[in-house]
Amino acid sequence: MNRLLTINLGRTRYGDAWGLQKKFFSARLACRIPDVLLLTEHEPVYTLGKGANANHLLANDVELIEKNIDVFNIDRGGDVTFHGPGQLVGYPILDLNNYYLDIHRYLRDIEEVLIRTTQDFGIGARRSDGLTGVWVKNEKIAAIGVKVSRWITMHGFAFNVNTDLSYFDRIIPCGIFNKGVTSLQALKGKDVAMADVVNSVIHNFESVFSVAAETVEPMAHQPLDELLSELLSGKHPGETLIVEEKVS
Repeated sequence: MNRLLTINLGRTRYGDAWGLQKKFFSARLACRIPDVLLLTEHEPVYTLGKGANANHLLANDVELIEKNIDVFNIDRGGDVTFHGPGQLVGYPILDLNNYYLDIHRYLRDIEEVLIRTTQDFGIGARRSDGLTGVWVKNEKIAAIGVKVSRWITMHGFAFNVNTDLSYFDRIIPCGIFNKGVTSLQALKGKDVAMADVVNSVIHNFESVFSVAAETVEPMAHQPLDELLSELLSGKHPGETLIVEEKVS
């Protein structure tokens, strides 16, 4: 069974987390760390994937500055989406050589994790034919956009928990005109504890991907690069990382 380190980064700015993803990707490619699932909530940001239509970002520069919203053009698939507080964002850094060499199956498995998570909170969720993501009736509750290079994964999913959905009014989410967005909070009529959602996601990730999850707790205010350095050196509390040998 594959190991999976789960690391909750807390609140991050998008650029910092993206930079960390790239470093974890390089470390995973070099077999210096096991698979990793990074979890975070971002400061408000709009991200545009490789296939994005810039016209789907409706907010102008003045709005973006006034609301302190960052914008990034990034290397995942998909169109424009929003990340912000109250939304659980997950970045799996997995070596698919140890699972299956099938990107479409990987996307369906991420969807399955989030469908099961939504169901854990008493809400029925589903896929939508021809579209990537997770839906409750005609509204998207989770967006997915990934990059796979040399069968190592980057980017991932955004699951709306207590998200301020008004931010989606200033984009055409994922370039889809005829569907809305929703959140656990909107569907339940009350705030949902993020810690409970994190635990559910990790449990369902273990089940769907048949992995053994191990939690790494960053120290308070620990710089992200310092966390990665400690993981690479095996010095992080409770963790002794084993360098894997690549079998060709």
